[in-house]
Amino acid sequence: MGPGSLQTLQNIRELLESRGLSPRKSLGQNFLIDHNLIRKLVDAAGLQPEELVLEVGPGTGALTDELLMRGCQIIACEMDQGLAALLRERLADPQKELGAPASARFTLVEGDCLESKKQLSHEVIAALAGQPFTLVANLPYGAATPLMMTLLIDHSGCKSMHVTIQREVADRLAAAHGTKEYGPISIVAQAVCEVKRVASLPPECFWPRPDVTSAMISLSRLHKPLTNDPGKLGAFCQQVFSKRRKQLGSTLGRDTAWPAGVRPENRIEELSVDRVVALCAAVASL
Repeated sequence: MGPGSLQTLQNIRELLESRGLSPRKSLGQNFLIDHNLIRKLVDAAGLQPEELVLEVGPGTGALTDELLMRGCQIIACEMDQGLAALLRERLADPQKELGAPASARFTLVEGDCLESKKQLSHEVIAALAGQPFTLVANLPYGAATPLMMTLLIDHSGCKSMHVTIQREVADRLAAAHGTKEYGPISIVAQAVCEVKRVASLPPECFWPRPDVTSAMISLSRLHKPLTNDPGKLGAFCQQVFSKRRKQLGSTLGRDTAWPAGVRPENRIEELSVDRVVALCAAVASL
């Protein structure tokens, strides 16, 4: 492959076969092979040259190549040892592939992006070094929800996220109140971000083909979020949504100082995001 080219399915197969590698279902490895969709994902991020990007699960580097071509600084986190070695060989040697400027803008973190289900790994945090960043990634399905919730709650320096994820997760992020998909991640995401659907991705956009439909979604942090404590809001939502069918008066007590538009007869799933935020503030102030 030459500089400025995007990987074809044949390229990806050859890269893996030359190293005795194959996609690992246990790690959710489904490589995005549609070049138009790769460009669409990066276009949605609206990145400027030199902007810092966190990419989780870069695989063979197809999306990484597009980000490098656009002049981004990239921190890529890959937990598959074989793929990490492949990425080092392709992108860390200034004499190969995208050349010296690209290698100087590429940092590889090998390992899980999460220290636990609720915390970024120390290595990723160290690589970010407190700088504002954007998440752009074809996320492994198992990592999507915990990673995005961690970034929403604990990393306000994450300006936006532009990701491919399982469609069911995208549905929950964008869900309106009163729907079955509406839950804690819907409320936290919409309280601190503008959530936009970018595209629906059928299985044939990936290799190997996943068993589910995927979606491309963007979350851009609001200048004036509805809450300054998304962690407290998330914990409150987990508590009340564990009894989502019960009336709030039964869950929280009928002597709660109910905010405007909220009654003890309501169920939590009936409340809009702003009213859940107001209820959380009222309960927290007791």
